[in-house]
Amino acid sequence: MDEKQRIIYLRDYLHEQNRNYYVLNSPVIGDMQFDQLMQELTMLEALHPEMADPNSPTQRVGSDLKGQFTQVEHERPMLSLGNTYSREEVAAFYDRVCTAAGGKIDVTAELKFDGVSISLVYDNGQLTRAATRGDGVRGDDVTANARTIKTIPLKLTGDYPSHLEMRGEVLMPIKGFEEMNRQRTDIGYEAFANPRNAAAGSLKQRVSSVTASRPLDCMLYYVLTDERDFKRHSESLEAAKGWGFVISPNYRLCHSLQEILDFIDEWDTKRHDLPYDTDGIVLKVDDLGLQQKMGLTAKSPRWATAYKYKAEQAHSKLLEVTYQVGRTGIVTPVANMEPVPLAGTIVKRASLHNLSIIRELDLHTGDTVVVEKGGEIIPKIVGVDLPLRPSGATPIDFPKTCPECGSQLVREEGEAGYYCQNYNGCKPQILGRLIHYVERGAMDIEQIGEKQVELLYTNGLVKTFADYYRLTVEDFLSLPGYQMKSAQKAYEAIQQSKEKPYDRLLFAIGIRYVGSTVAKSLAKTFTDIDTLMNATEEQLVDAQDIGQKIASSILSFFANSENRQMIEELRSFGLNLSQKAVETASDALAGKQFVVSGVFETIGREELKALIEANGGKVGSSISSKTSFVVAGENMGPSKREKAEKLGVQIIGIEELEKMIGGEQKTEADA
Repeated sequence: MDEKQRIIYLRDYLHEQNRNYYVLNSPVIGDMQFDQLMQELTMLEALHPEMADPNSPTQRVGSDLKGQFTQVEHERPMLSLGNTYSREEVAAFYDRVCTAAGGKIDVTAELKFDGVSISLVYDNGQLTRAATRGDGVRGDDVTANARTIKTIPLKLTGDYPSHLEMRGEVLMPIKGFEEMNRQRTDIGYEAFANPRNAAAGSLKQRVSSVTASRPLDCMLYYVLTDERDFKRHSESLEAAKGWGFVISPNYRLCHSLQEILDFIDEWDTKRHDLPYDTDGIVLKVDDLGLQQKMGLTAKSPRWATAYKYKAEQAHSKLLEVTYQVGRTGIVTPVANMEPVPLAGTIVKRASLHNLSIIRELDLHTGDTVVVEKGGEIIPKIVGVDLPLRPSGATPIDFPKTCPECGSQLVREEGEAGYYCQNYNGCKPQILGRLIHYVERGAMDIEQIGEKQVELLYTNGLVKTFADYYRLTVEDFLSLPGYQMKSAQKAYEAIQQSKEKPYDRLLFAIGIRYVGSTVAKSLAKTFTDIDTLMNATEEQLVDAQDIGQKIASSILSFFANSENRQMIEELRSFGLNLSQKAVETASDALAGKQFVVSGVFETIGREELKALIEANGGKVGSSISSKTSFVVAGENMGPSKREKAEKLGVQIIGIEELEKMIGGEQKTEADA
């Protein structure tokens, strides 16, 4: 097989593995093996530019070109659905379609996803265009961004039509939405109001690598092709599954009005347990011939309608608005209300996000406010009952100074929020950064959590990141709740954090707007901290994923002499301040999962993990039934040992690992 044949083979094979992993939830190969094959394909494509293919699996990472969206015309109009809000309106719809059919008919009842409509066009099994709904006639071409969404197949399987359009919804799962919002507010960005807004914003990014970093899914629900004589809509959905599309498993073929109403009632409760937002039910005539006969109005199809669930609302009294200061200095207003039951929970607080929302609502002290759960997740104030406003009530206004330290608040051009500039003197900012530093995804210091950080800070033991590395076992013993064993574990966990890679440190030190994805991009471009500290604005803006706002934040951070001093102190304690290149050595450990526990004399834990991954293995953080081996050093935790023995997971040492690799790998101490 020559190199060009190898490219074709790898593309087909990796498309298949993507489908196994993201669509069928049944992976066949391990992550490391997948990454190695992807690296090989990337290298071969670079050697053969004439073989370029926009649907290659290598293109899922997204382009860094900052182009403008172009508008494209839909082959068929993308119309919106008419809405119904009562059982009577649903009955009227059913009677209407049955009259058109001349008797009772089947209707498919599907969940109405609260996302962003998308049209996907495939030619000869290849994705050629993705577009938003737009005005129904024309939409924005978002093909580059759509290619980064793992549940959108780039290449179809099975007996697919040569030309095909699929319509569906781009979604952001609730869990991913909440985590992304936490990360956004943590680094100084405004939180998204709901998963739909987050999905829309992510799909319309100018830089597709940003879209690739967002937790997006795509659910397809309608097939358009002239090459298949499908009789029923439900039949076409089943065929689409075989072509590689993700179709909601929760649709139901209803044979009567009562079955439709039962489906609506069933999902009024069950929808709250889904991993993504739904705001109603879509009803479609299943007979495609009848669909064509009934036709369309100017705005919507006559053969379909949407039943919208009513958002649960409650009234409560606004007691006060308080202001929280985050670790990056962003000040967030929070409405404190009299407790009120709403959608199965007791609500007494709601984020107001920024001054613009306060003014839009025209909030006054003592107002009776209307509260609902935005996107079924976040309590939000959607209105004020003006007749109940108490006389003499004063309007809520944003403070001019920081509620914590009294410093002047500022609002940057183009920003909705205010923030406190007292970076090194505002307690919530200092404490927030110290907590962020030890968290998972940053330096991941397992024995130190939020309560422990507050205890260390309150007792004057930690005020900067470098102070963590000055702590001794005796320092921990001086604090309430610590015994020798727990003090020793905390000390060792801090020492082990020195091995964390450079990009994790860049994220951990808390530069405003620098999340984990941006930190990885920075580490690849500016491979050591000195290069980054001395980078010009032009160099930063030219880097991948770095815009003007992030560049300005980085420059401001390193212009602060105290921050530069902090970097030097971390350097003196031996932390990683440069990017270490990890080369693929072999596939000797492919298909095996490892957990590393304890302390090793000849190699650091992070270096050991990199060694395992370089030889095809996968490293996990906790022991499970999927764990193949635990590599144990000194002071392995007794709970981990007990769990490994209970699950029958083999515990090995560094020598046995080297034998598995082949005895060819040597640590720095051996060299």
